[in-house]
Amino acid sequence: MARGHPVGCAFIAHRCPHARVRNKCTPYKDLLINFGNSEQMSNYLRPHRTGATVFFTVTLAQRGTDTLTRHIDTLRAAVHQTRSQRPFAINAWVVLPDHMHCIWTLPKGDSDFSTRMAAIKARFSRCLPEGHIRASHILRREKGIWQRRFWERHMRDDADLAAHTQYCWQNPVKHGLVNHAKDWPYSSYHRDNPPAYQTNRA
Repeated sequence: MARGHPVGCAFIAHRCPHARVRNKCTPYKDLLINFGNSEQMSNYLRPHRTGATVFFTVTLAQRGTDTLTRHIDTLRAAVHQTRSQRPFAINAWVVLPDHMHCIWTLPKGDSDFSTRMAAIKARFSRCLPEGHIRASHILRREKGIWQRRFWERHMRDDADLAAHTQYCWQNPVKHGLVNHAKDWPYSSYHRDNPPAYQTNRA
């Protein structure tokens, strides 16, 4: 499988047990996610494959806000500091106003993506004022910025990776933020500069 870039990306995608796989991978336009219910999620055990390439979706607690793009430099700093302590390669990353998708490849012998993601979220949150606080946030000393859980999917092969990379690049188009992937500034599309045909497929 193609490996990610060992250096930072210019960004500044989930585990979907219900996704159907067609011909080894699901095209990015067909990545329709059924997240299931909270009871299913509370019993979910994440796989521990070392050196895996994993797609994540991470979402703010309050949808419809622009916190991530408004504080993009804070997010960049959180990612940079986390990678300096716990390295991982970035295959793709896109940041939208209220959620982000990314694909990481972990080092050989390492399967701990959860600690890395928690560190990024915590470092970002520490620099922001409190969001909508509930009793559970106070108990856990959280600011209410992020949804507590995130979603990940381990990539099966190069075709699966390519499909999810396309999904990252096309997500701003899907949400009506821009007409073309190249027009969204917070995306690893600009680092990778793919041929036009790769991002113009409907």
